[in-house]
Order: sequence, then structure tokens, then C-alpha cells
Amino acid sequence: MIRDITIGQYFPGVSLLHRLDPRLKLALTFAYIVAIFFCKNFVSLGVCVLYLLTAVALSRLSLKLLAKSLKPIVILVLLTSVLQIFYNDDGAVLFGKGWYAVTTGGVLMAVFTTVRIVSLVLASSLLTYTTSPTLLTDAIERLFSPLKKLHINVHSIAMMMTIALRFIPLLIDEVDKIMSAQKARGAQLDSGGLLKRGQALIPVFIPLFVNAFTRAYDLAFAMECRCYRGGEGRTRLRVMRLALRDWLTMAVTVLCFAGIGVANALMASLI
Repeated sequence: MIRDITIGQYFPGVSLLHRLDPRLKLALTFAYIVAIFFCKNFVSLGVCVLYLLTAVALSRLSLKLLAKSLKPIVILVLLTSVLQIFYNDDGAVLFGKGWYAVTTGGVLMAVFTTVRIVSLVLASSLLTYTTSPTLLTDAIERLFSPLKKLHINVHSIAMMMTIALRFIPLLIDEVDKIMSAQKARGAQLDSGGLLKRGQALIPVFIPLFVNAFTRAYDLAFAMECRCYRGGEGRTRLRVMRLALRDWLTMAVTVLCFAGIGVANALMASLI
């Protein structure tokens, strides 16, 4: 179901992850994405996964909700896993021969890649699930404020990114409504071959684009009516300050990343 896609949505809560400074959450998400690509073996990857599972537990989000965030990448994960299995010939051959031989190295690499992709998606989802669009805009603007010295309009970039994230669930809901209306009129959207299904989606995309442009125009008009002039002279209701929980989170994160480096070094020395 289209409605099951939860990219860009925010779910209010009072968990520790919700109450962390949004600047810290944004920085830690980028750091986690970089760190997971530095994982060279299953030990270091296990450290990253343990860190992510701890964050999931602290967020108090349901596992069903987190599973929904993985639905859009199921095909990508399956395709990547298959490629890793058949294009990696390290280790002993399990079955098959020639180009379609499945080896232990291929299977391990497929598992390694799958865990890495799933971890990246979950980490990114936790950021938007536990941070409101307003706080996320402020966090992006404050973290990239040094770019203002290069005459880069950081506030506009942050606002565009946040509006784009905010529009994703709205467009998904719009697609679901249009498809339901088309099916009620007798449209066969789920039957036939791939080409026929693609042609059947044309009546869905046309009203979708029209509604998207109309919504964007209404938003721009509303911002002009409220005398929106960007970040110049803008004040903030909430002043962001790092609390004790933020410093403790940073300390745990540093230990985690140090553990990744130690695991990589130890495993490299054992090989």
C-alpha cells in the first residue's frame, strides 16, 4: 500500500531520542552514515548495528513503523544481494558452477551489504521520525551557518529541504486518494503486464502533478501574505543549548566509533 510509506514523516513523542538537540541528531546521523562505510568486517558492523538498535530502543517507536520505512527499498536490497552473491567468487562453492556459482564469500558479502543498507535507511528514518520539520530546519541552518560567510543563503536551502521532506507524506497520501478514486471508476491499475500498468498510471500522475503545483503555489502565496523574507532578522522561540543528555550521547557515540576503528584494526591484524 502507498499509505504504508513513511518517508519524511514526524511522529511526536517524549522519548530520549525526541528530546535530544536536533543539531546533534543531524550531525550524528551524518557521522553514522560515514562510519558504517568504514566497517570492514562483521565485528565492526556489529558495533554499528548495536549502536543503531540502542537508538531504536530509546526512540520508543514501534517495530511495525520501522518496518514500514524499509518497504521502499526491498527491491533495491534484493537486487544488491543477488549481485553480491553471483559476482563474488571468494570462499568455497556451495552450489552451482561457472558464473552462477554461489560461494560462501558471496553469501557473506550479500548479508554484509544488506545489513549496511538497512542500517542506513533506519538511521535516516529515525532522524525524521523524532525531529519536527521546524526543529530540523533550525538545525540545518545553524550547523551550516559558517557558509553564510561565502554568501550562501543557508536559510533558504534549509527551508527547501524541510519543505521537500514535509511534502513527501502529503504527496503519498494524494497518490493513494487518486488511485482509490480511479479504481472506484473502474480503472484496472493492478492488472496486466508492466507496460499496461505503466499506461494505467498516467491518469494518476496528471492530477498528482496538478495538485502538487497548486499546493506549492498556495504555500508560496501564504508565505508572502505573512511577509516571509527568509532568515534575515528572524527570531526564534526556542534557543538551542546542549544538555547533559546530549553530552552523554556524544560520549557514547565517540566510544562506538572508536570501537569500530579497534575492530577493523584487530581483524586486519588477524588476517
